Order: sequence, then structure tokens, then C-alpha cells
Amino acid sequence: LATYLASGGYQGLARVLKEFTPEAFVEEVKNSGLRGRGGAGFPCGVKWGFLPKGTDKPRYLAVNADESEPGTFKDRLLLEKDPHLVLEGCLLAAYAVGARVIYIYVRGEYPLSIARLEGRPFRPYDRITGSQTGLSGRGSARAGARCPRAAADLNGKATQAACETIR
Repeated sequence: LATYLASGGYQGLARVLKEFTPEAFVEEVKNSGLRGRGGAGFPCGVKWGFLPKGTDKPRYLAVNADESEPGTFKDRLLLEKDPHLVLEGCLLAAYAVGARVIYIYVRGEYPLSIARLEGRPFRPYDRITGSQTGLSGRGSARAGARCPRAAADLNGKATQAACETIR
């Protein structure tokens, strides 16, 4: 976290929280032409704009880092080398769509990615079972990894209640 912050990490989030309403941020992203990292490359701002306005229903952000496409390792590299970049992007997307909870799906074959997201050292036995790591859940292991406090509390606006990794 210290390295990411020292290199300007979370400054984009701080700026967005300070200068943009969620609606204005969605428009900014639409105008930028930013596209998703999936195979279709769908425009992010357009996708975010599909959500109904003025609803009191809870919103969740689901991030798919499965990489089921053969021969791809884009998500794995980002998660292992720069997890805070991924988390900052998640927080920005959550702010844009009004999500209070973020779920990140990471395949079980990527224990280092999971460890990086959870902010803990990688332990080789993580691959064997979730019991040594305190993971539990219905059908899939679930770790209660909180998003970095520095990210959640920037500018006094928490954009999510929790960030969990699910595998």
C-alpha cells in the first residue's frame, strides 16, 4: 500500500470523490471512451449508464477475474503485481454505480492473486484447502478481505462497506 500511495495511487479516486458526482463521473468515463478488459471491450460508461436511476435497492459490484479465455493472464498479472490498481478501479466503478459492496471473483488456481488482494503474504498451502486461511462459505470459499482503509476513507466518503475476494 505504501508503494502504491507513494507513486500516486488512490489520487484518481480522491479527485473523483472530490470533484464529481457519480452521474458526472459516468459521463466523464463515457466521453473518455474507456472500454472494459473483457473480450467484447464494451464501453464502461455506457454499461454503467444502463442501471436504473433513483432506486433504493442495494447495488453490488461483481468483478470477474476468472480469465476463462485460453492463454490470457491479464487479470492475474494485475492482481499479483499491482492489486491496489485493481482495487482503486473497483472503488471508482462502485462510486459510479452506487455500489456499497464489491465482490471480486478470483479462480482458485491463483492463490498468489488472492493473497495479494487480501494484503497478506502468500502461503503455498493456500492452494490445498481454505481451512488454514480461515476461509469459509456456502459452496465457495470466502475471505473477509477489507478494501484498504486509505482507499475507503479518502475525502471522508466511503464508497463501499466491504470488499471480499471469492474463489
